Amino acid sequence: MLLYASTICLSAFLLFQVQPMIAKMILPWFGGSAAVWITCMLFFQVGLLCGYIYAHWSIRTLTPKIQTALHAVLLGISLFLLPILPASSWKPSGNEDPIVRILGLLSVTVGLPYFLLSATSPLLQAWYARRHQEALPYRLFALSNLASLVGLLAYPFLIEAQLAISLQSLLWSVAYGGFVILGLGAAVVSSRVHKEKTLQQVETVQTSPKQDSPPTYRDFFVWFVFAYCSSVLFLSVTNYLTQNIAPIPFLWVLPLSLYLLSFILCFDYEGLYRRDWYVWLIFASLVSLSYGLVRWHAHTNLKLVIPVLSVSLFLCCMFCHGELVKRKPDPKYLTSFYLMVAIGGAAGGVFVGLIGPKGFPGYFELPIGLSLCVLLLFFVNYRRWWVTDVANILLAVFVLFGSGYSIFCLYEETRFMDRNFYGYLSVKEHNKGRWDEYRVLLHGAVLHGIQYVNPNWQDRALAYYDPGSGAGRVLRHLSASPTKVGVIGLGAGTLAIYARPGDLYRFYEINPLVEDLARREFFYLSKSRGKVDVVLGDGRISLEHEPDQHYDVLVVDAFSGESIPAHLLTVEAMKLYFRHLKPEGVLAIHISNAQLNLEPVVAKLRLALNKEAVLISSEKNEGLKINSSDWALITSNKNLLEIPEIKKVSRSLKIRPELRVWTDDYNNLFQILK
Repeated sequence: MLLYASTICLSAFLLFQVQPMIAKMILPWFGGSAAVWITCMLFFQVGLLCGYIYAHWSIRTLTPKIQTALHAVLLGISLFLLPILPASSWKPSGNEDPIVRILGLLSVTVGLPYFLLSATSPLLQAWYARRHQEALPYRLFALSNLASLVGLLAYPFLIEAQLAISLQSLLWSVAYGGFVILGLGAAVVSSRVHKEKTLQQVETVQTSPKQDSPPTYRDFFVWFVFAYCSSVLFLSVTNYLTQNIAPIPFLWVLPLSLYLLSFILCFDYEGLYRRDWYVWLIFASLVSLSYGLVRWHAHTNLKLVIPVLSVSLFLCCMFCHGELVKRKPDPKYLTSFYLMVAIGGAAGGVFVGLIGPKGFPGYFELPIGLSLCVLLLFFVNYRRWWVTDVANILLAVFVLFGSGYSIFCLYEETRFMDRNFYGYLSVKEHNKGRWDEYRVLLHGAVLHGIQYVNPNWQDRALAYYDPGSGAGRVLRHLSASPTKVGVIGLGAGTLAIYARPGDLYRFYEINPLVEDLARREFFYLSKSRGKVDVVLGDGRISLEHEPDQHYDVLVVDAFSGESIPAHLLTVEAMKLYFRHLKPEGVLAIHISNAQLNLEPVVAKLRLALNKEAVLISSEKNEGLKINSSDWALITSNKNLLEIPEIKKVSRSLKIRPELRVWTDDYNNLFQILK
């Protein structure tokens, strides 16, 4: 038992350590988008399914000795893939499909090790059931999930906070070598049975004819639906958190930890899930989530959003997994059971990771997941007690209405809405038909540009870019002519309006849909008096491939949304920016953010490069369509910072001594959550 338990625990720990680790490694390559994690989760769930299929097939069709030989060969081959560091050749260089590239990168880098780690728990449970026919292996499943939970929680609080990413990879690879040794030992021990037979041929102890009866197609379908529902809810809540707050490992790990915890509690402590009183907890959870979908926005307090989402997700997963446990089969059919659970989980990943971004113009997955959950709740509780029936009917009506209304709100005053890998964008019209009609570009719920429709006012810089902002003051007081300006982040193209005849403004934009909307729905680019170029691709990667540009000003405007690209705020990135600036040039970084305090990060970077820096903050003015903004100006040109219009509104950057300087090998967004 100790050998099986140790192997399963180590495999589960490594399985859920590698998920946030490899996702963080490749996050900078794909613009820091929160969709990187969802795509990774799709890969992980499909990899888990493949591992379960392998376990199911080998147990059902191969003799113990052949199983041992095959598994030993696969374990040995996987050692040649260590250490797990993605090759730089996988970095995107143009407009490649990010989802396809991420899936290919993960397959080559961690595919085989992840596959073998995924297969370990069901395979060893089946081996244990074959060798000890009187023992039930389901506790090993709970033990596997417990080790997974420990691995997940250890990452954001211990591993990420203390170790550079290269060292994380090295230590994980060493631990994987230990797993291979344990796995080989378990395979050899399990092959020593009295007769060569598969699990299908093993006669288990029958506790009752009903328990020992083979599962029906209805059983398969019910297992699938409950696993699918919990997977959709878990991934859609993760999507909501990382898109509207920040794509940080803590917010990746939190929903997944709750998802796993519900597995542990349901499979190891079956009495914790009681359908009679759980229906009321789910009732409260679904009502809260439905209300939140309608009322929450980008500036809603995190102290409200995160707990409500977390508790509600946990209770819904307890419901789905508790119902799964009530329907689990005899141990001889456990690989079939796990296989259907894995298929359901993978199908949920495909729905949220592929179908959602490709098929929906907005984030509709969470409303759909809530609607499915309430229908399942109605299914399992119908005709049990009239009070429960009435409550279920009212709940179904409320959740379905709330889900539909939340989708309707996305379309309200919307001129255009669409979605791709980088999120969903919408153009909304306000004061339509009036003299002060204006359009707003939104990325999710976050503002990325405002412009009046009135032709006489289309040259007014609004939102974060008005003349009183940090960027506005710098661009208005440039003495050189012609001026060359680089901008990472296009938005509606507002800054192009500052260009004078002969000036060159070059924008770097990772999302091709943003350029399309900036040219089609807004007028800043077409109204610009200077020359405007748009370079598609990640700003940092594009600059790495370009010769020195000798910019007078380089603007980094990629942090106003909650899904921030941390790779644009490292020492290596800053050195790249100053390589492309003239010696007296200015780096202007827009650090306005509702949830993250980026000021001390920039202060540390300024000190590391020994540059001068100030912060310019402007207040919000609804009447003039001016948003409050924070701009950090970093330069070697002290004279620029002494210009009265800059000096009178600026202050020094505040520093936090305990923060480490961010590098490509280390950064931690969790530490700067407001």
